Amino acid sequence: MTPPFVFMDLRTADLEASRRFYTELFGWTVADVPAGPATVPMFVDGDGPWGGFTQLAEGDTRQPQWIPYAPVTGLEDAAKRAMELGATIVRPRVDFPAGSVIVIQDPEGATIALWEPATASIS
Repeated sequence: MTPPFVFMDLRTADLEASRRFYTELFGWTVADVPAGPATVPMFVDGDGPWGGFTQLAEGDTRQPQWIPYAPVTGLEDAAKRAMELGATIVRPRVDFPAGSVIVIQDPEGATIALWEPATASIS
């Protein structure tokens, strides 16, 4: 079976504490990956980045959490179908060079990111 997730995002209020915890607990490698004029800390292995960090904004009352990215074909259609099934949009579409993402919350409250790669086909 192909893994259902293509990326993992760790939303955290304390980026450095989270970085330290996961590198010490699992020995995961974190690299500061260039992203425009800044760098973004990402979990990396021999194949490249497989996860990243999102700093929760000051005053954001949501709990830190892991958000898995599930690949879809037709991002807008997938988001529409999710809403028909009772999901809500947590974060509207954001476009990156590598692809586009819409973050949804399922009817029970779990969060997942719908991810459509920019050019690569989904297997």
